[in-house]
Amino acid sequence: MCLELGDRREQFGGAVVPPTYGNSLFVYDSMDSLTKAVMNEQGHYVYTRGTNPTIETAEMKLAALERGEACRCFSSGMAAIAAALMNSLQSGDHVLCISNLYFSTMELLRYLKKFGVSHSVCYETGGEAVEKQIKPNTRVIFMESPSYMTFRLTDPRAMSSLAKKHGIRTIIDNTWATPLFQKPLLKGVDIVVHSLSKYLGGHSDLVGGAVISKKKIIDNLFTKELLLMGGNFSPYEATLLLRGMRSLPFRLKAHQENALKVAEFLEQHPKVKQVLYPGLPSHPEYELGKTLLSGYSGVMGFAVDGGYRAARSVLDRLQHIKIGVSWGSFETLAMSPNTGNNEAQLISENIDPGTIRLAVGLGDSGEIIADLEQALA
Repeated sequence: MCLELGDRREQFGGAVVPPTYGNSLFVYDSMDSLTKAVMNEQGHYVYTRGTNPTIETAEMKLAALERGEACRCFSSGMAAIAAALMNSLQSGDHVLCISNLYFSTMELLRYLKKFGVSHSVCYETGGEAVEKQIKPNTRVIFMESPSYMTFRLTDPRAMSSLAKKHGIRTIIDNTWATPLFQKPLLKGVDIVVHSLSKYLGGHSDLVGGAVISKKKIIDNLFTKELLLMGGNFSPYEATLLLRGMRSLPFRLKAHQENALKVAEFLEQHPKVKQVLYPGLPSHPEYELGKTLLSGYSGVMGFAVDGGYRAARSVLDRLQHIKIGVSWGSFETLAMSPNTGNNEAQLISENIDPGTIRLAVGLGDSGEIIADLEQALA
């Protein structure tokens, strides 16, 4: 699927790599044919804000990888998350967040209060605890598994079963695991979202997002949240995404191998309080993870004593590892959620103030470990 599905070489003159259609519009030989196309824009190429052959190829691959019926790509992961939420909500509705979510997702939910949408967070991931926090107006349960910065696991099977009992839609951010290591749609989840900038792109040279679901949901989302809000993906970045997906299985295997070595090193280091990585037997949901995940990516957290000053000191001493946001590419990246003025908020969200997020890249694991060792010393 990553290599050839959707490439349609017979339509593109036998091109081994799908061509990049950089044009903004498509012309027709008559007004009648254009009118018919505009009336069914999902099934025709009219304007790249809606449909484009290069983007369509990427969407076909993503849908197949996630075992979804359809996919739409967006200009960023946040554009995809916003589209999925706005398609699922109206004024007066409530969103129940499970455990920790990406900080921009939470900022978006706070912004949606302006339009009469409320939200709350259940930091417990068990079905009984979640059910107690469901409100009469809860319309969406939003998950990120593993969770942002705390790397807790949520069982999408249990959440989707609970949600269906209450007539609630489920959305999961599956960026960490990718469709190769976790397929939430097969476990009953309604919508999967991705940041394409991470492992799916894999080279730190594109920004994008995706929403994958049943055709009925995606068709509705196309006419509303994609066409009207204009957060379309670029065909040039779609070409980069297609390139990234071809090597995804091989890259993820290397990320996992490196990450397990690094996590094991950190776990035995005397300066490290805790390592947060689902691939370690010490993880609180390790056994659950073995039933949910078919592999582990390279992103983890670890905590040191001393809060912001300690985390900053470790980060500033790094020589090989880069300091930066995002993850999922060849380079190894580190950063802290602690900005020096948000410690109380972190504690309220069950995030240790001394947390460092580490995204293990494709370099030599010994070099990564040596850099961490000298920084921690």
